[in-house]
Amino acid sequence: MLLYFLIISTVLFLVFGLFSYWQELKYRNKPFYRLSDVGWRKCFPKPEAKLVHSIAFMGDVGYVAIDGTDPVMRLLEEWQQNTGPDGSVLFLGDNLYPVGLPAETHRHYPAAKERLDFLLGQMGAYEGRKIFLSGNHDWNKGRKKGLEYVLRQEKHVVDTLQDESSYLPRHGCPGPETIQLADGLLLVIINTQWWVQRGEKPMGTAQGCPYDNIEEFFVRLNQILRRNRHQRIVVAAHHPLYSNALHGGKFTIKQHIFPLTAAHKRIYVPLPIFGSLYPFYRKLFGAYEDMSHRKYRKMRKRLLRIFHQYSNIVYVAGHDHNLQHFEVRDNHYIVSGSGSKTSFVKKGGKATFTLEQRGFFVLNYYDTGEVWIEALAVTEGEDVSLPGNVVFRKELRTIMQPKELTQQV
Repeated sequence: MLLYFLIISTVLFLVFGLFSYWQELKYRNKPFYRLSDVGWRKCFPKPEAKLVHSIAFMGDVGYVAIDGTDPVMRLLEEWQQNTGPDGSVLFLGDNLYPVGLPAETHRHYPAAKERLDFLLGQMGAYEGRKIFLSGNHDWNKGRKKGLEYVLRQEKHVVDTLQDESSYLPRHGCPGPETIQLADGLLLVIINTQWWVQRGEKPMGTAQGCPYDNIEEFFVRLNQILRRNRHQRIVVAAHHPLYSNALHGGKFTIKQHIFPLTAAHKRIYVPLPIFGSLYPFYRKLFGAYEDMSHRKYRKMRKRLLRIFHQYSNIVYVAGHDHNLQHFEVRDNHYIVSGSGSKTSFVKKGGKATFTLEQRGFFVLNYYDTGEVWIEALAVTEGEDVSLPGNVVFRKELRTIMQPKELTQQV
């Protein structure tokens, strides 16, 4: 009797799962909009607003095609031409898959260097700012000797672009680093990989970091935010603080039924019920790159505790390979990680917008004080010569204090 029950339960689970998976495939490339943002196409900056500065957030570009046919890179070129010198391109980490820039004797070195040189060549002629951040893959996929890998990549970028601020934070340190992009717009860059990295991590003046205790990082970050309450602040990092995707503990029915696709996307071996163990483990305990992992969870908690004290912050990250926007406690949290590949993202929840499609976010700052974001995406399978589409637009309303009041705090 028990055997029949198990068989019937397994069959029903498999049938329901396959139906749900079919539904996911049907709607996976459809954007999700919060009800109040459904009419975004009718929303624009004020007619008299003049663009002061624009930022393109390129996340996880480690697999872009380097033969000139990549649609996201073409979309970036179009953005660069339209923006000119009043813009910045931020590469949000995972610039090189699978393990960053290894030693010259490593089998992955030729391909990694070729891809990095391609990215630097694309940036070399651009008149605006070019800034690279590091992600877990740049640190040897978060494993030991990762510091060697990221320092090698940093040196190559800085030497090629001849710009000391083209790779931040320097020396693999946690940061924070600040850049005044325009009057009223401040960029703050932090190295979130430092908290979850295994093996050696730099700390102290001997390794080029300005302090000897990581608690000083949080003190400095809070000081920067307090002194700049009168500005719009963009915080850039690799790891998101909110996500409806894999690293945020969200899984599809497919991953419960076909768990081996996590190792290779073509291994469709059905393992219903038993296959749920892997997603549950990732959701409850997590790998080093997941929000549920104790190191990531601790870092996220500390950062949010600071950010929740303010209401003028836009936090932008990559890591999950999709496009997402969240609005939490008057601050905005963006995931722009689909520079070279895509992965599932759940609709709804706290998100105002989600999309599983290649592309990137752009933040536009105007002389009226307005801050708008646009999600630019390309449709897979289309002619790469076609321009990308704006698939979401939103004004990021924040609450700022007058400069005089800020100085008194």
